Amino acid sequence: MITDMGANRFVTQSLNDPRILRILSAVLNAVDPYKAVKKYLPKLDGDIYGLAVGKAAISMVTALADSYPLSGALAISKHTSSASSADDHPPLSANTMSFPLLLSGHPIPDARSVHAGERALEFVSSLKEEDTLVCLISGGGSALMTAPLIPLDELQTLTASLLASGATVNEINTIRRHLDRVKGGGLARATKAKIVSLILSDVIGNSLEAIASGPTAPDPTTMEDTRLTFEKFSFNQPTILQFSNSLVETLKPNDPIFSRVQNIIIGDNKLAAVAALEQAQREGFDSEILTNELQGEARDVGVMLAKKLRDEISKRPRPFCLIAGGETTVTIKGNGKGGRNQELALAVVNELRGLENVMLIALATDGDDGPTDAAGAVVTGESAERANRLGLSEADSLSRNDAFPFFESLGDLIRTHPTGTNVNDLIFLFAL
Repeated sequence: MITDMGANRFVTQSLNDPRILRILSAVLNAVDPYKAVKKYLPKLDGDIYGLAVGKAAISMVTALADSYPLSGALAISKHTSSASSADDHPPLSANTMSFPLLLSGHPIPDARSVHAGERALEFVSSLKEEDTLVCLISGGGSALMTAPLIPLDELQTLTASLLASGATVNEINTIRRHLDRVKGGGLARATKAKIVSLILSDVIGNSLEAIASGPTAPDPTTMEDTRLTFEKFSFNQPTILQFSNSLVETLKPNDPIFSRVQNIIIGDNKLAAVAALEQAQREGFDSEILTNELQGEARDVGVMLAKKLRDEISKRPRPFCLIAGGETTVTIKGNGKGGRNQELALAVVNELRGLENVMLIALATDGDDGPTDAAGAVVTGESAERANRLGLSEADSLSRNDAFPFFESLGDLIRTHPTGTNVNDLIFLFAL
């Protein structure tokens, strides 16, 4: 049973329908990392060690520590705590709190990220063949844990450029894997221990090499793929040559190292979308999942989804709920503040203008949409007129990539705080 306390984290000026709040709460409850680890953790014996990295690290390592006595553990995350999505989620156990927690930079890696990468390599390299290393991997790990083969300032510049260019997470992580000692199977290479990796996926298609850049996974991409990615995003030749000289080849699927590695996906965007679908049906909505592979420029995807909503209004009985999952990108041309979900929402304000009892909700499941404290935003048929009365221009804000202050003025930013999970984004189209 989902309580109002869990559902009320999503309330905004326009979003207060208890049915919709329960649907959103069901999403986070379905991909609660503590429950997922407890569900999928296999039977282990001998000396057990834990390494948790990513935005869900704390909940995941807590579940491991509550399941087995650990001989050692290390957690690397962005936040010291998170808002639980489950009513019965326990606090950190005494066993968990006895292990180090390192906080580091995201989405741009910082000196703490490098320190975390070195600590992780040192930790796993000390283990013996008879030991079992349980790796608990979630989204954000690529930036939070790094052992770069180029100077940190160059890595930061490269990462920022790729994020601003509209590159997908797969493209960014292809480059990261070939410029880092911990990625692309690097963590597995650094230890003699048996490895069980429980992985909360934040990438479309659940490609193991892309989630946190695959520290325990084989990498099918090559250095040549990395060079082609550089060229795609118009890096100049001196820059390409500079980085190409530092590239290393990653471990491939046929490497014997992986005979002692077990990688298990324990949660993803599809699981979250199905939970939303089932809750929506319980609430009386005609419901459908459109896709879990939503990609593309956020503003273009937003317009496409708004048109889908307008089209379905004439075909479906109300109330209905359409669900789309994935991860869009933003090519930054302005100097505004926002994130991909906020930009997607901003692009549909005029598309939904004047429509009665409709709503689009764009939600980052980790609670972090871009470099803001919002998880996303809400748009209704009244948003455009409300914005006009406040002197706000959707087109002007969009041209500056400045969605955050637009929706903050409307009171329609979703602020869940860090959720402690991360399975991409979900977009909801409602007609009430």
